[in-house]
Amino acid sequence: MAQLGQTFDINELPQSTVGNYDPLPEGNYDATITSAELMPTKDGTGQYIKLRLDITGPSHQGRVVFSNINIRNASAKAEEIGRQQLGELMRAIGLARVQDTDQLIGANINVKLTVREARTDPASGKTYGASNEVRAYKAINGAAAMPQAASKPFSAPSAAPAQSAKAAPPWMTGKK
Repeated sequence: MAQLGQTFDINELPQSTVGNYDPLPEGNYDATITSAELMPTKDGTGQYIKLRLDITGPSHQGRVVFSNINIRNASAKAEEIGRQQLGELMRAIGLARVQDTDQLIGANINVKLTVREARTDPASGKTYGASNEVRAYKAINGAAAMPQAASKPFSAPSAAPAQSAKAAPPWMTGKK
């Protein structure tokens, strides 16, 4: 047990204004990728990239949506769709090659959101509320970003200084 050092009264605490977890209305939103992790699929036979997208506009700033992109999957169709999505994302942020999920973090993109209706998983019986689903990725200005030259060999970001955990992605430094 840890003492808080003071007593908190519910009547004196402010209420949150961002507690709305309803899905965003369908449409296009600008967003920043703030997290990208490689995750195993539920059955353990594949992998997907789990993206956290922080909405920056034109409305609903500060809201968060998530997107999963299959890169390896027992279902050939699921893998094909996931790789198409990854290609669309890479074109939107101007990357010709990706080796590490950290290369995606910090990218500013435009996403097309739809609303996935509430559903029950037939296998587990678990019920899920309505949620947003990312249906498309594109460059903020609507045009495809200019990818790095395909003939250029990929070079990993240089080692970060000791005080920085990770090197800045290429689009943040202006280098390609």
